[in-house]
Amino acid sequence: MVGAYARPVENHSVPHSTPRTAAFFDLDKTVIAKSSTLTFSKSFYQGGLINRRAVLRTAYTQFVFLAGGADHDQMERMREYLSSLCRGWDVAQVREIVAETLHDLIDPIIYDEAASLIEEHHAAGRDVVIVSTSGAEVVEPIGELLGADRVVATRMVVDEDGRFTGEVEYYAYGPTKAEAVRELAASEGYDLDRCYAYSDSATDVPMLAAVGHPFAVNPDRALRREAAARGWPVLSFHRPVPLKQRLPTLSMPSRPALAAMAAVGAAMATATLVWYASRRQTTKPRLGLIGRSGRAIRNERV
Repeated sequence: MVGAYARPVENHSVPHSTPRTAAFFDLDKTVIAKSSTLTFSKSFYQGGLINRRAVLRTAYTQFVFLAGGADHDQMERMREYLSSLCRGWDVAQVREIVAETLHDLIDPIIYDEAASLIEEHHAAGRDVVIVSTSGAEVVEPIGELLGADRVVATRMVVDEDGRFTGEVEYYAYGPTKAEAVRELAASEGYDLDRCYAYSDSATDVPMLAAVGHPFAVNPDRALRREAAARGWPVLSFHRPVPLKQRLPTLSMPSRPALAAMAAVGAAMATATLVWYASRRQTTKPRLGLIGRSGRAIRNERV
């Protein structure tokens, strides 16, 4: 069933030769430093979706989540609470609030190390897939911001009036994440033995075990023990850096657009060379200098 829930985002990847590979990232505390859903609680309050008491409760839940990681029982309680909380919310309003506050709230808490990994996987020709228990209305815009090629996220039932019913249609959690990874591999042609996966939580052990290159990121105690037992590498991410401060930035256009920009840049550099050569009487020393400059410009654009 995951085919209906693994949504492509606006950052479309370039075609790959088979077999293809992918890198699967959990989101909360793996790519970003907090819970993506709970981070928007203040914005939902300002938008009139929740009251002050709910803001305080979500703040406490966020604290528990950050302090030691959430185990299965805590995640279940969080799911039940958030499901009941969003009952009756207008989906369009939720998406509007997320879009308006996305850069202010999410951009500053993206781990620099995770952003670099995403860049490296794309450079190696791998798709990047965000697999998150948080709701799709939050995860999909974050996936687009990160440059992900596809997103798997929890989906709530929406009634005919465009409001959440409080029921869960698809819960991207635990073994379900592993099922999503395997079904995506089947539909997209990924070679799972050559794929990568990253998570901070022991609840994602099935997803990590589904690929050939699993990594525990900022692991909770249970995942740290599991990683030690299985010989999985452990990574420590601790530098949240706004994307706009990173070079190259993940908020740049998609790779096909970048390729087109590089081609235009090369053409402009060549045209500049021809024009400058026609303006000079003594050409050799100047052309050599401009040639080096032209190559530097093309490298920067690519």
